[in-house]
Amino acid sequence: MFTAFQNFMDKYFMPVAEKVDNNPHLKAVKSGMMGLTPFTILGSIFAILPALPNMIGKGNFLSQFIISNAELLDMPVTLSLGFLSLYAVMTISYALGHYYKLYIPGSIGLSTFAFVMLTIRFDKNGVPDIANFGAKGLFVAIFVGLLTVELYRWCQNHHLSISMPEGVPDFVSSSFEMIPTALIVGGAFIIIRGLSLAYVGVLPPEMISIVVGPLVGSMDSLTGVWLLGILQLTLFFFGIHPSVLSGITAPIMYQFFAENVEALRAGQAIPHFYAPGSISAYFGFTGAGISIGVVILAMFSKSNQYKKIGKLSFIPCLFGINEPILFGLPVILNPIMMIPFILGGNIVGQLPYMFMEFGWLSKPIFTPPYVGAFFEGFLTAGDWRSILVNALQVVLAVLIYLPFFKVMEKAQLKEENEIKEAKVLDDESLLDDLDLDF
Repeated sequence: MFTAFQNFMDKYFMPVAEKVDNNPHLKAVKSGMMGLTPFTILGSIFAILPALPNMIGKGNFLSQFIISNAELLDMPVTLSLGFLSLYAVMTISYALGHYYKLYIPGSIGLSTFAFVMLTIRFDKNGVPDIANFGAKGLFVAIFVGLLTVELYRWCQNHHLSISMPEGVPDFVSSSFEMIPTALIVGGAFIIIRGLSLAYVGVLPPEMISIVVGPLVGSMDSLTGVWLLGILQLTLFFFGIHPSVLSGITAPIMYQFFAENVEALRAGQAIPHFYAPGSISAYFGFTGAGISIGVVILAMFSKSNQYKKIGKLSFIPCLFGINEPILFGLPVILNPIMMIPFILGGNIVGQLPYMFMEFGWLSKPIFTPPYVGAFFEGFLTAGDWRSILVNALQVVLAVLIYLPFFKVMEKAQLKEENEIKEAKVLDDESLLDDLDLDF
């Protein structure tokens, strides 16, 4: 049965996964989302600062400095998370333009203009409303970044450009060559804005929110994230890295994270548990499938081979690198390990989200760089209970993997004993062949 299922995955899922992973548009979205990491870290650090006076008291120099410079210290949050979509359209258009080998300043400049065209409003006094520059405009940023570069490439392929004489500096000729492209691309997005307002009555961000709302909402529920986790671990078990889905999931995570920080600034309850920091700190704790469980079991195994693999895998596993145990034991494509890795890993990985929904664990307000097991969970929300939750995950992972590991260990010990016995027989046979007389 397992072989049939493996063949099914190889035949139908592997080709699709390879196409998705190699799709230039999804790759551009993944790269673009990764490019936002410095902004999310910067914004979340400064978003936490206003809470420090309440934590350490107001009668000290640091608290007084924060209180006195509240407006200044709030600027990095506004200019990072508050402009997240604006930066996203730049990073996505850069990634796709680089893939197509287009003129990068042109790709970024055109996409930024198009994004502003579709998202900005002006009141009766001409004051711009840039609310859509934040998390609200993230899906528009993706759409604009991809479409603008594709229009630019179409213009290039059809030679819709102005050729400059030889001897003109490259940066000058590149700018003049783009004039027809700018007119076409700019005109296209002016038309899109006009049609959106004329026939729908709202700007594209509001319209796209209606369309993708169900998808976004499903990722804010335990059921939706549970099903996603099963899919990710199933793909990984059959050798397909779950990052193939990040082009779809990353924008949702970053939108939720930005909304969490906005809620923190407004003194409101933190709404979302599905964010980059919490996914890495809990679902990805010690690597996919919460592999610390099988690493610990291997370290104390009666099998010498398993013991060596376990010891070799322990330190990398603490930093989320679990390939040594996944491919060394192995876990991947191992029928015995299918249930604990997919179902067990999902149960243990999703448990902290349930705690967050019940109010037993704080929801994420920070996306830290990876600092290793236990520390990352604490940094995502500054909640000391995260350490206890991670410890609980370790215990549960060991218990879930234990019966399946024992089945593997028994077979491995039998194989090692057979090798030892064969070696002894070979040595005895060698001595007999020597026919030594004393």
